[in-house]
Amino acid sequence: MIRRAKRADMPDLDRLLYEVNHIHAGLRPDLFRDGGKKYTDEELAALLADENRPVFVFEEDGKIFGYAFCILVNHGKEGSTTGYRTVYIDDLCVDPASRGRGVGRALYRHVLDFARGIGAYNVTLNVWAGNESARRFYESVGMQVQKLGMETIL
Repeated sequence: MIRRAKRADMPDLDRLLYEVNHIHAGLRPDLFRDGGKKYTDEELAALLADENRPVFVFEEDGKIFGYAFCILVNHGKEGSTTGYRTVYIDDLCVDPASRGRGVGRALYRHVLDFARGIGAYNVTLNVWAGNESARRFYESVGMQVQKLGMETIL
């Protein structure tokens, strides 16, 4: 079952957030500390209460196997833009022991349904260079490159 996350889910969310941070630290140790925590308990609680930042969890038998942290973004009719609403997936994680069971696909489909339900134009996300398994997963569910981010490390 996929549902909105609640405060009682915070320990499971933290466990999975550490997993994502571990992956990011492996890819970019210059930017991420392995074992670091993305949100304080207060920040996570506030985020879960924010209607513009829905968090969805995949739960089975009382255990959380994955999540999708989203942000609703309204793009105004400014300059050359047409004005549209985006659901940005800030983070999607599946428990490593549950990968390959359809948890990520189910979460992604749920986000798409949610986005359609609120009249969003698109669903977007970012993938760190080098995270090939994530890139392949997102391509397998039909996502395509929208833009590329570039950097020069000084």
